Amino acid sequence: MKTIISFTLLFFISSISISVAQNEVSPSALYSKINTYLETGTENGFAGAIAVIKNGEIIINKGYGIANRDTQSTNNPNTIFDIGSNTKQFTATAILKLVEMGKINERDPISLYFNNLPNDKKNITIHQLLTHTAGFPDAVRKDFVKITTKDFFEKLFATKLLFTPGEKYKYSNTGYSILGRIIELASGLEYEKFLNQYFFIPAEMNQTGYLLPKWDTKQISRSYNRGVLEDESPILKYQRDGNISWYLKANGGINSTQNDMILWYKALKSNKIISKESFEKMTTPYADYPSGKLSYGYGWSVKFLDRTTKRIAHNGSNGAYSHSLIWYPEKDINIVYATNANSEKVEFIAYTVAKMILDETYVPTPIEKNVYAYTVSFMQNNNSDKPEELIALLKQKYSDDFTSSRLLNSIGNILLMINEHKDWAVALFRKNIELYPSEGNLWDSLGYGYKANNQIEDAIKSYQKAIELGYEDSHKKLNDLKKN
Repeated sequence: MKTIISFTLLFFISSISISVAQNEVSPSALYSKINTYLETGTENGFAGAIAVIKNGEIIINKGYGIANRDTQSTNNPNTIFDIGSNTKQFTATAILKLVEMGKINERDPISLYFNNLPNDKKNITIHQLLTHTAGFPDAVRKDFVKITTKDFFEKLFATKLLFTPGEKYKYSNTGYSILGRIIELASGLEYEKFLNQYFFIPAEMNQTGYLLPKWDTKQISRSYNRGVLEDESPILKYQRDGNISWYLKANGGINSTQNDMILWYKALKSNKIISKESFEKMTTPYADYPSGKLSYGYGWSVKFLDRTTKRIAHNGSNGAYSHSLIWYPEKDINIVYATNANSEKVEFIAYTVAKMILDETYVPTPIEKNVYAYTVSFMQNNNSDKPEELIALLKQKYSDDFTSSRLLNSIGNILLMINEHKDWAVALFRKNIELYPSEGNLWDSLGYGYKANNQIEDAIKSYQKAIELGYEDSHKKLNDLKKN
């Protein structure tokens, strides 16, 4: 079966450009505009929270939609969300704190902290790790795979670099994992304990971290990927494991609330936790993205909208949760956004809100139901003998998604994952094969659908066809099916 959910983290925007209008929206009008936009969006599945601070005044700080369907609790400023790669901001700040303490230098080679490094990695610097210019791969395993510290770094340092260090920019989660370990080695404290002692306690951020907070369990949100795939908070997984895998630690996975992230912004702005000089260093553009439209500092992306307007921002997502931070220092505007029901329709809402703030003439496009939620709604009211009707509607409403076989394949596999409308899954897999008959992975998905519907002979034939078309992953599935 082809993997159908891409958990590739989308951490920042390179395609959105915001023009800064001379006339800006009044606080009351701005509240009304943002609130109406998001309230209306809940009708199409939006769930999350937004906070906007302008000139020191909280314009809006409010939650929307469901935090937990089981308890029917709703999102609010104290709801706990996974902030994803915005964890990197804490890591970068911790490195600068250690520089201030005289324990490290950002130009240090990592060979000062790790023994027996391969020659191609000995001269990689902390600065290169911070700016994603070290050449390490983005990720090597999934977030919750258990591994010892020794094994993780031995395997990581044995991997081939993607390019010569310092040569170019390439986003790397593993690079920030290395930074997390440097924080531990230089400070003598475990990563989260360092953050807690030097940042979270001084800033009074009591609901931010992995394992250390005394979590308000009533405020922990569940996730609803695309509005249809439900899962528990990662906090519960951390608690069962008793630690954080190095595949995730320091590069992602910290949880927090809107109110705590406002406190983080205030602590940075007031130089409570790092100096003004360190903050300037952190938000200086060092490495240009391939698009040339953005640059990367230390844990922040940096863009100049015009000669006087600087935007620092970062996004984080694990597929189900998404989190955005946007800050215009010169205009004294800060935006914190989170969703526990992520989809392509809502992931970058913070940037839409930014447009509302900066341009009083801007009218946002209403939030639409994502294609997966729309499809499930259709299936709840129609039998599986109408695949042509459904596909025609999807092509009409979501034409941009029909560029390949991926959409129907993804919908079918999601239906099997949520164990609903399995007959529909098979119907869509069949139609997809009619459209793309030579793609072996689609026959593999059809085999999976038949198996879920207990149509074993048909499943065997589908897996055989997938193998015939060169899809090797079907071999094991076919053998397992024949054994049973």
